[in-house]
This record gives sequence, structure tokens and C-alpha cells, in this order.
Amino acid sequence: MQELKYLIGYPENVTSQVRQLIDNDKLGETLLKKYPLAHTVRTDKALYSYAVDIKNASLKQSQPLSKVIYDDKIKDLHHALGLHTFISRVQGGKHKAKNEIRVASLFKQVPLEFLRMIVVHELAHLKEKEHNKAFYQLCQHMEPCYHRFELDMRLYLTHMDLVGKLY
Repeated sequence: MQELKYLIGYPENVTSQVRQLIDNDKLGETLLKKYPLAHTVRTDKALYSYAVDIKNASLKQSQPLSKVIYDDKIKDLHHALGLHTFISRVQGGKHKAKNEIRVASLFKQVPLEFLRMIVVHELAHLKEKEHNKAFYQLCQHMEPCYHRFELDMRLYLTHMDLVGKLY
């Protein structure tokens, strides 16, 4: 029985359903029925605009974003889907802070819901640094379907490992 590395921690009833979909070659078909199209946010400039729009709608009082980009190195180096970095330095007599979000390049061609889930996750780190209850409540505040999109994105990553890309 293969290990479902993206579904570690999920209950047995979920993983058994996923195994059944995999055994019947239906995982890709199921994902395509739910999410038939990939998004059109393909450039770093478009990604920055997309992230700022979400931030301005949900986190008006948070610090500004200095950079939001797709990053080719994330998956291999960090085993992550996105990264939020906070750089604080003193320049002259002023305190400068920069917030950057990097999204794994593999999310250039996925459904918009998966990209939104990653961006919301990284934006939540502007307010909550740790993955605690308040963090996930903030994610759900910004995207009410956050947990469903996260599970479906994990199913997509599982499909990618086993079969390849869908989009």
C-alpha cells in the first residue's frame, strides 16, 4: 500500500476514499469535475496584484507587501508550497520592514481555488506567525472554504506524484 504523504494526519475514512479513487483511476477525473480550469494568474505582477487585492479585502490594517512572486526553488529547497518572509532592518534612523510572499511555481497552472488557498495561507502569516488555532481561524475568515481547498490541493499533489499534472 502506497504512502499518501500529502494526507498524513487525515482520518482513515478520508485516506481510504482517496486510495479507492487511486485504485480505480478516478482521482484525476474527480478533481477535473470539481475544478475544470486552471487560473490565468501566470506572471509575478499578476500574482502581486491578486495577493494585494485579497489582503486589502481582508487584512486592511496589516503591513504592506513588498514582493509576491512565483519561485522555482520552493518545492525542492523547503518542501513547502509557499513562503512568507519578514525582513526587519534599521536604515539610517528609520526602521524598515519588508514582507515577501513566494509561491511555488507549480501553482502557475492549477485551479484558482488552490492558488487562493496558498495566498490566503501566506497572508495569514502577516498577523499570525505560528500555525495555531487563531491562524487557521484567520485563514477561514479570508476564505470560508479554506479547509476544503486545502484537502483538494493535497489530492492534486498526490495525483501529480502518481500520474502527473492535470492542467
